Amino acid sequence: MITIADQFGIKEALKQLGIEAINEGTSTGESNFANGKIIESYSPADGALIGKVKTSSKEDYEKAMEKASEAFHEWRMIPAPKRGDIVRQMGDELRKFKEPLGKLVSYEMGKSLQEGYGEVQEMIDICDFAVGLSRQLYGLTMHSERPLHRMYEQYHPIGTVGIISAFNFPVAVWSWNAMIAWVCGDVAIWKPSSKVPLCGIACQNIIKTVLKRNNVPEGVSCLVTGNESGDLINNDKRISLVSFTGSTRIGRHVSKTVAERFGNTILELGGNNAIIVSEHADISMVLVGAVFGAVGTAGQRCTSTRRLIIHESVYDKTISVLKNAYSQLQIGNPLDENNHVGPLIDKGAVKDYLEAIEAAKKEGGKIIVEGGLVEGEGYESGCYVRPCIIEAANHFDIVQTETFAPILYVMKYSTIEEAIAMQNGVPQGLSSSIFTNSMREMELFLSQSGSDCGIANVNIGTSGAEIGGAFGGEKETGGGRESGSDAWKAYMRRQTNTINYGTQLPLAQGIKFDL
Repeated sequence: MITIADQFGIKEALKQLGIEAINEGTSTGESNFANGKIIESYSPADGALIGKVKTSSKEDYEKAMEKASEAFHEWRMIPAPKRGDIVRQMGDELRKFKEPLGKLVSYEMGKSLQEGYGEVQEMIDICDFAVGLSRQLYGLTMHSERPLHRMYEQYHPIGTVGIISAFNFPVAVWSWNAMIAWVCGDVAIWKPSSKVPLCGIACQNIIKTVLKRNNVPEGVSCLVTGNESGDLINNDKRISLVSFTGSTRIGRHVSKTVAERFGNTILELGGNNAIIVSEHADISMVLVGAVFGAVGTAGQRCTSTRRLIIHESVYDKTISVLKNAYSQLQIGNPLDENNHVGPLIDKGAVKDYLEAIEAAKKEGGKIIVEGGLVEGEGYESGCYVRPCIIEAANHFDIVQTETFAPILYVMKYSTIEEAIAMQNGVPQGLSSSIFTNSMREMELFLSQSGSDCGIANVNIGTSGAEIGGAFGGEKETGGGRESGSDAWKAYMRRQTNTINYGTQLPLAQGIKFDL
């Protein structure tokens, strides 16, 4: 029997990435952890065991942190443009391994092959962004109120950055953080999701060639595995910044734990993203944005479209178009580019999906497109589900909750003000969108009385973001920003400097202190 792994060259991809059939994770990519437990990585595409990874013990973690602390003192003294050039070389290596790494992302996580390649491209793009950034870590100059004084501010490396990433973007989120941290002069210790550990090992294997070639001190890039490592990162006073991507529930724990030791956090938590469909919308554009937003990555993006808020005058037309589109969706092996929807990450996610549908029914929801588990030949993993559309009210408890699955709630509105209030009327605040050709509606949606999300789009969907803009959201999404724009400032410590180049020492605010 020809397996998916055989048919799509997964074993060859693993070999190219330096991963054997059975793997043991390491902090450096060179030596095995001695004491850790075993994580087994199964593909949600076919339920097959891909490999085994030893988790880091507390002793392994301590060794990695010692290396990271030592490396920081050397790494921060390398000029930022030189650090940027090393990141540039990492981007070149990622280009070489885009195909095998993209396949591994698709097979281990379950997203479509196109999305797997796209995720690796995001890594390449952030490397390019970081190279330019390495020459633009600007401060400001200010006029002093005192004569013969000069004031300015500058940014210094913050130290060791802990990165805890989620399964849905197993490599890109690490790169968003690590590449920026490295050009800022920080070192990074990464705990990937235990659901996709092989992707983390593959990334370490790809960049270690660059690190060795440039004589970068060991510890600039560390990898640790297992949930215990996440707790160690959160409680470690030596880690100045923790960037956590995951659920709001775990995010609350991370925020509290790190804050108690006066550490800094970047939190990228839940999303409950809505598209407003105006009476002035181009429905053909809505179709593309809403369907991909709702079913892409099987609804497992933090920016996935969860709610469709539709003007009452175009409601029936929009629903009809959506039902027709959903009837044409192909569900199956994510490595087969003919399929639109791959599997959920595991059977636990399937359980959450089924329970959410039942909860919506109990609250009065009406099924527009039937969901459910997909069974039969080709679906043996038990992780494939049908994308579902449910007519619901915004106040339903289940609608107020993020379910990481392809469930789309639809609802009506009468006025644009009502639609914006519904869009904002959830605890999360990540991504939002309006489809309209009305300039007034566009501007109102983007104004201070409009969307309360960190991302607000016009005539594009909620899902996906470019690395040039700062990524993140408000409210229970956490308030963090990573990737582009001036998000780099979170990875550095700000310092205000005043220089007196005169011969007198006047005090601020005109205070007199004569001796």
